[in-house]
Amino acid sequence: MAKPLPVNVSEFESLARERMTSTAYDYYAGGAEDEVTLAANRESLRRIAIRPRVLTGAEDVSTRIDLLGMSLSLPVGLAPTAFNKLGHCDGESAAARAAGAAGTFMCCSTVSSTPLEDVAAAATGPLWFQLYVYRDRHVTRDLVQRAEAAGCRALVLTVDTPRLGRRERDMRGGFTLPDGITIANLERYGTPDNLRWAGSSSFTDYVHRLMDASLTWESVEWLRSVTSLPILIKGILTGEDAALALAHGAAGVVVSNHGGRQLDTAIATIDALSEVVRAVAGRGPVLMDGGIRRGTDVFKALALGAQAVLVGRAYLWGLAADGEAGVARVLDMLQKELELTMALAGCPNVAAITPAHVTA
Repeated sequence: MAKPLPVNVSEFESLARERMTSTAYDYYAGGAEDEVTLAANRESLRRIAIRPRVLTGAEDVSTRIDLLGMSLSLPVGLAPTAFNKLGHCDGESAAARAAGAAGTFMCCSTVSSTPLEDVAAAATGPLWFQLYVYRDRHVTRDLVQRAEAAGCRALVLTVDTPRLGRRERDMRGGFTLPDGITIANLERYGTPDNLRWAGSSSFTDYVHRLMDASLTWESVEWLRSVTSLPILIKGILTGEDAALALAHGAAGVVVSNHGGRQLDTAIATIDALSEVVRAVAGRGPVLMDGGIRRGTDVFKALALGAQAVLVGRAYLWGLAADGEAGVARVLDMLQKELELTMALAGCPNVAAITPAHVTA
């Protein structure tokens, strides 16, 4: 008898784990050190309770939003995640197609296993590009120019990786890329280090060799000077840094602790969100990632001031389980769960969701 289709993200994770190698699964699933922050992202979301309002006439519910000039069907985008081909041979291209079909956007990672240009060709909706700044600024500038040429609508600068977190699952499993998977966006730059790391070298060593750990707020201004695209700063967890991001030219921020993969025991993203929202004070969009698995999670983030959320592992489990169809199913689940939550909480549209709807 065939197994029933997954009915939630957690069931997709179970199916994905069955279909992936153990090292690939651990690379997607794992966090830093004791994985305290990884767990806290979920635990903090669960702790927040929803305060539903009744008799509001919310018969028809709309999850549509406008974000940086994009009209989206739901306030959920695909986060930048590395090496999608570890989950499925169609990789990032499958994810981009599914996002477009759902009426939302994908943020393609610098550390993609599919070239940005191929992802853009496959995309049927808006595409953003996540940027790491390399020590070689010529490479960084060229990546920005490629994102512009590919039609990306925004740059997302990740700033929480001056060093890579101590990811002990990867250390135990000896994670390395299998044959046929590379950091595809760097292939044109010519050096073997840009393509993959040797079996005797860890991904951590690779990152520390190539990526620029000396970034400052002036680096954001430099990036601002070489692109006309809006820049969002990803990795913000405090109001102080949110204010500095806007002061140095960012269009908005992404509240993120890198999925619990960087600094262990760092604050959970949902717990940092209100402080960041107060500091931004409506001057740009605030997005959040980390631990989103349910439509109720999306609702809680919106109630605390996020304009949208990004999902990473949630879509990767769908991808690994069933390719493009799996990603599409995950996004459909989240939208339907969010619609139900909004209807039961008395919110006919996203604008009606307020801090009064949660207990945080």
